[in-house]
Amino acid sequence: MGLLTFVAVLQSFYQTELIEAGSDEAGRGCYAGPVFAAAVVLPVDFYHPLLNDSKQVAAKEREILKKVIESSAIAWAVASVDNTEIDHINILQASYKAMHQAIDQLIPKPQLLLIDGNRFIPYKKTPHHCIIKGDGIYSSIAAASILAKTYRDAYMQQLHQEFPHYGWDKNKGYGTLQHRTAIEKYGLCKYHRKSYAIEPKQHSV
Repeated sequence: MGLLTFVAVLQSFYQTELIEAGSDEAGRGCYAGPVFAAAVVLPVDFYHPLLNDSKQVAAKEREILKKVIESSAIAWAVASVDNTEIDHINILQASYKAMHQAIDQLIPKPQLLLIDGNRFIPYKKTPHHCIIKGDGIYSSIAAASILAKTYRDAYMQQLHQEFPHYGWDKNKGYGTLQHRTAIEKYGLCKYHRKSYAIEPKQHSV
């Protein structure tokens, strides 16, 4: 008997009476760079077989999905909060702020928010639902995860040109062995999150 392949089928909507937006962030656990967030309102009939939690989608497919989402969504937006502000207000608050800034840009304004994760600071008076692993459940959250990830990855590629020795073109600022080794050798740069207690023995650069 052959192996069966199970494909996750995302739910289109939490409900259908209100304008619904999904929101997610990317880069919360990184040692360097901003945290990005996206918010997306999808049409009722939106479907794409590749759409899933961005962590489950290959980089080339994420780029395909990015174009599809941007051209098909009723509304979409991306925002970011840089490492300096992350150090000032903490990464959790920075993630919420980036989500709020993305939601701010949506037209039409959403009447219900689907938030990936288990916590959120309410956005004005708009009701919301926090959904653990929501980027693998609802299409709008998955779409937001794709946009947040692709935009952040592109931004880290730009920062890599300025500080290539940290390998941000590959690790995107996450604490990989390559990144940690480079921090020990070169110290921290202006894009590192100093509040993450990643200071090396050597002085910062």
